[in-house]
Amino acid sequence: MVSSTRLLRQNRRRSAPSKKKRTKGTDLAALARAADALKCGRPVGLSGGWAMLAAETLNERRRVKMNGGFLVLSHARAETLKIRLYTPEVVALPLTKDMKADTVRAIIDPTFDLATPLKGPFAASRRKLPRAFAAAVKLTKLAGLLPAAVLYQGTVRGMEIPSDAVFSFENKAVVELKLTVRAHVPLEGAENAELAAFRSGDGGPEHFAIVIDDPPTAKPVLTRLHSECFTGDLLGSLKCDCGQQLRGAIKIIAESGGGVLLYLAQEGRGIGIINKLRAYKLQDQGFDTVDANERLGFEADERLYAVAARMLQLLGYSSVRLLTNNPEKIVGLEAAGIHVTERVPHAFPANPHNRHYLRTKAEKAGHLL
Repeated sequence: MVSSTRLLRQNRRRSAPSKKKRTKGTDLAALARAADALKCGRPVGLSGGWAMLAAETLNERRRVKMNGGFLVLSHARAETLKIRLYTPEVVALPLTKDMKADTVRAIIDPTFDLATPLKGPFAASRRKLPRAFAAAVKLTKLAGLLPAAVLYQGTVRGMEIPSDAVFSFENKAVVELKLTVRAHVPLEGAENAELAAFRSGDGGPEHFAIVIDDPPTAKPVLTRLHSECFTGDLLGSLKCDCGQQLRGAIKIIAESGGGVLLYLAQEGRGIGIINKLRAYKLQDQGFDTVDANERLGFEADERLYAVAARMLQLLGYSSVRLLTNNPEKIVGLEAAGIHVTERVPHAFPANPHNRHYLRTKAEKAGHLL
């Protein structure tokens, strides 16, 4: 503990990085490259002389960097491990050279909790943490990985990211979102439909809009925000109601005279398909959908709706009649400049596989079911 405290103290005494270093890598493409590096198990440099590795992709070859470094976790995962939250946003656990990469993964991944139940006790740092620590966890989320990182003092040539750039990444990606192409795509039950594709400068997955019957822009448009769901939309999974909501919304919009369905690349409430499958595994162990996300280290819902607002604005719409049961979508759109004139209910019957899931959405997430 003494050596880790000294490292934090020494880092605060470091001189501020040069202007060149502060501005280097702030573009979306640089952040996208950093996210790719983390997924491949490579290090990324952050502000203040810190380097990071994604805990999920940590390997034994990189483990030498751990001595004197820190394992940084989100508050949600720390609470699961009964770690005291002495510091805001994230917690930092001092690491030792003899700690194995597999041990780190067992700490950060709750799908290993039954196999390795005796973890800890953990002594988190009580000192003020550098901004880079919270930025590192945020960057792992942007990479679609579990929200945990290993940080150590050092530099990474050609891959330095200012911490502030990590936190402004999503807003900048929204601003740079562009309507790339529109094409007529007749759908079952909505033959007069057009598919519009949107792309940002971050190199991430594209978002799409289904515009049905060319609704006028001068009045509120019937709109559905639908987060992509590979298992429900494509495979017909019975664990959720996503497939029903998608096809039902297209049918309702067509029968109502037209509207817009936004198909958002925010799988698993924003945690990604791999982490969603981890959450499913936890649900099989008895945790509900909200608890599962939080045990993984995420918020119950990680989605951001500014991208949906930007898509509507690019299509020419400023007000909507929102087809939803989720009040957070109304709040999110309003905060991003889209006026919601009406909430239109959008619910479907439960089945034996998703009944508990829907009950949890109503009781814990406030959905109006």
